[in-house]
Amino acid sequence: MAITLDQATIARLAEHLENAELQAHDVTKITDEYPDMSWEDAYAIQDEIRRRKEARGNRIAGLKAGLTSRAKMKQMGVETPVFGFVADYMSVPDGGEVKFDELIHPKVEAEICVVTKAPLRGPGCHIGNVMAAIDFVLPAVEVIDSRYRDFKFDLKSVIADNTSSARFVIGGNMRDLGELDLPTLGVVLEINGEVKSMAAGAAVLGNPLVAIAMMANELGKRGQEIPAGTFIMTGGVTEAIPVAKGDNVVVRFQDLGNVSFRFV
Repeated sequence: MAITLDQATIARLAEHLENAELQAHDVTKITDEYPDMSWEDAYAIQDEIRRRKEARGNRIAGLKAGLTSRAKMKQMGVETPVFGFVADYMSVPDGGEVKFDELIHPKVEAEICVVTKAPLRGPGCHIGNVMAAIDFVLPAVEVIDSRYRDFKFDLKSVIADNTSSARFVIGGNMRDLGELDLPTLGVVLEINGEVKSMAAGAAVLGNPLVAIAMMANELGKRGQEIPAGTFIMTGGVTEAIPVAKGDNVVVRFQDLGNVSFRFV
């Protein structure tokens, strides 16, 4: 399918969704108004949000995959994850604070991340290409915050909303890919000292690197690539856990150390 919305509509929807993000107010899903919009329309809206941020002087800090569990994809009736980006102002230092009032209804999820040393381009990108292109692996926690009321959305709406990107916290430990076994790498997410979720890297498509290959192939369809030096969040290893003001979040990654921060 191709882009079906005109440029003015794409620009209006991008402004609508980005304002909801920046002003922390919720909206109803945009497919209510445009039930026939295509996947290409959804990514065109996301690309327009990205252009708006860059025009304002924000830098794109990395790329991210969402909906990366096979069970979740099956539940949503899709073959491939969704992809988005994070901007520089979304970055929170390890041990730092996230201002709760700047968000609508945040949730946290643990992510295994990489930084590339060579470009990746689809179509035909596979896990071997990805392994060869990785500089190092590092841990992070993503704070997602859908702009849609009560987290009610469909996939096209969530792609247009830049896959609920809000904040991210990168841990300090980087490791060589060759020293790690990503599928068996264990992760424990704690809130206020209580274990809320435990998982392993295999929760992301069997191996988090599969998500990167899929991302390169999806971008390739739109004539884009993953440049060398890109920070990539491969998708939630744990499910997304709701948080409240005052919560302390600690995520313990086997072989990669801990990531912690709190909501104030």
